[in-house]
Amino acid sequence: MPITDLLEKNAKLYANEVALVELNPGMKENRRITWKDYSLIQRTEDMPYRHEITWSVFDEKANRVANMLLSKGVNRGEKVAILMMNCLEWLPIYFGILKTGAIAVPFNFRYSADEIEYCADLAEVSVLFFGPQFIGRIEAIEEKLSKGRLLIYVGENCPTFADSYMELTADCSSQPPLIPLNDDDEAAIYFSSGTTGFPKAILHKHRSLTQSAIVEQKHHLQEHDDVFLCIPPLYHTGAKMHWFGSLISGGKAVLLKGTEPDVVLKAVSEEKCTIVWLLVPWAQDILDALDRGDIKLSDYPDLKQWRLMHIGAQPVPPSLIRHWKDYFPDHDYDTNYGLSESIGPGCVHLGLHHEHKIGAIGIPGYNWEAKIVDENYEIVPQGKEGELCVKGPGVMECYYRNPEASAEVLPGDGWLKTGDVAMQDEDGFIFLVDRKKDVIVSGGENLYPVQIEDFLRGNEKINDVAVIGLPDKRLGEVAGAIIQLKEGMEATEEEINTFCEGLPRYKRPHKIIFAEVPRNATGKIEKPLLRKRYGADKLVAKEIEN
Repeated sequence: MPITDLLEKNAKLYANEVALVELNPGMKENRRITWKDYSLIQRTEDMPYRHEITWSVFDEKANRVANMLLSKGVNRGEKVAILMMNCLEWLPIYFGILKTGAIAVPFNFRYSADEIEYCADLAEVSVLFFGPQFIGRIEAIEEKLSKGRLLIYVGENCPTFADSYMELTADCSSQPPLIPLNDDDEAAIYFSSGTTGFPKAILHKHRSLTQSAIVEQKHHLQEHDDVFLCIPPLYHTGAKMHWFGSLISGGKAVLLKGTEPDVVLKAVSEEKCTIVWLLVPWAQDILDALDRGDIKLSDYPDLKQWRLMHIGAQPVPPSLIRHWKDYFPDHDYDTNYGLSESIGPGCVHLGLHHEHKIGAIGIPGYNWEAKIVDENYEIVPQGKEGELCVKGPGVMECYYRNPEASAEVLPGDGWLKTGDVAMQDEDGFIFLVDRKKDVIVSGGENLYPVQIEDFLRGNEKINDVAVIGLPDKRLGEVAGAIIQLKEGMEATEEEINTFCEGLPRYKRPHKIIFAEVPRNATGKIEKPLLRKRYGADKLVAKEIEN
């Protein structure tokens, strides 16, 4: 069943119920609401920006987008890109693209102008929707980007080099376009995060999207009354596929702009959210703010309905979850593992009742299989490290226009090689050891940065940490730890080295660098940036001296 069928079902069953809320506490409403905005909730000028749409309006907007694209000659299989921040128009545009039989291509909002051009060319994009935040970047490459492409601006004050989304869709029919779709139709291209180089284009069929929705609902048991708080960007498979659980249940979702602890807890309280997906830094920020007394749970009167906090997109320190339970003892918790090549989260997950296994990424998800193999693609014994492979309806078709890269990760038997080093314990739970490409080979020993990072996060002064391999004449590589301290904390290199005596000697970092740990929009540490920054001994020495 195509994912668009779920939207149309909700539009019939829950026509006048709220589907999406856009909440931006840092922005004040400062424009007059006209009759054209019949679907929006009017606010006074001194109120924070809060708009909402119902399921019927959501579907009507998607139909208008679809009919507009069809009128512009967009055909089945063409690629239509979205370069926008989270907003109420994002998902209707995405579903409108799918309803035409075209392929939706979300772009990372952090892309530079050159990366936008690169990804548009790689995916053979014929239409690009973009928002106000990207006018400068699009304008810089407009001459090349607009050749053979339709540029559609979503916002007020449309630039001269683009067509206005509001004007293009205003007079389009809100009736469904009746383009037949099935599970084998190509649906979306997502881009790899780029943490290992330039992004690769990941092609998925409708089957993958539907699988992700089913998995999310099976894992987290969304019901119609659940309210999902969505903070991460919708271009990423993680955010959208977790929201797909609300799509199945017909529940409300809140698109929140802002990650500050007070902003998150206030949104949960005021919008009566029951499910919240966080990234590690945001969860850590909430705990730190509570520890310092900057915020108090008593300041937020409606948190009792919050039943589930789950985390994905990166390894989760067990100490963080144990501390979370100190403040939120009644919360269910789940770790979600996945990658864009497996349509995002859920191919492996911890599960709601396996807190005794916190630290593991879990067991195979609903309709998924997993195995751990050696260099010869043979299954390794339990307790032995190897490469994690997964198999299920959400595995990508290929890296679009990159058969060589596709062959490296798709052996041809339905399995996907994840590139992650993992091991399985005697109970069948899988523990992530590290990225295969991030392994540090030091004097012939394999060092796994995640293990060292998890240990260092146990230090009460450390807010974030990244471990990378640094050049060493004698050992080839040594472990270097980039440490970001908590606000107001101080520490010395000697103090950290003393703390690391709890590690086996060969795993201890040889270099300690106090600096900010950069993360991308989905919470992953930008290790290529760190390697570039600290790849030479003189750069490391200079940073330590400073």
